[in-house]
Amino acid sequence: MIQLFSQGGILFMSILTLCLLVILVLAVYFGTRIFKADASSDPLLRHRLSYIKSFGLLSLVLGFLGQMIGLYTAFGVIQKAGRVSQALLAAGLKISLITPLYGILIFILSLLIWLFLDGMMKE
Repeated sequence: MIQLFSQGGILFMSILTLCLLVILVLAVYFGTRIFKADASSDPLLRHRLSYIKSFGLLSLVLGFLGQMIGLYTAFGVIQKAGRVSQALLAAGLKISLITPLYGILIFILSLLIWLFLDGMMKE
C-alpha cells in the first residue's frame, strides 16, 4: 500500500488522503449531531451535509488532475528520449492510473456516507 502511495506521487496522494480524512471527520461530526438530536428540523445541517459530497468530488477531480500532470511530464520525457519500449510505456500508464483510482474510491465512499447520513435525517 505504501508503495502505491509513493508511486502515485507523494503530493497528490497526500492531498487525496487529506480529503479522505476531512470526509471522515465530517461524517463523524454530522453523524453524532444527527443521532444525538432531532436533526430533521435543522435545514442548515442538511445543507452542510453536502460538504461530504463536495470533498468527495474534489478528490475525484484532484485524482484526474494528478494523472494529467503526471502524463504531461512523462510524455515530455518520452519526447526527449525518442524511442521508448511498449512495456515501459505501459508501465508508466499503469502508474498514472493510481491517483484517479484513489480519487474515485474516495468519491464513492463520500457518496455512500452522504447517502447514509441523509437517509438518517429523513427518518
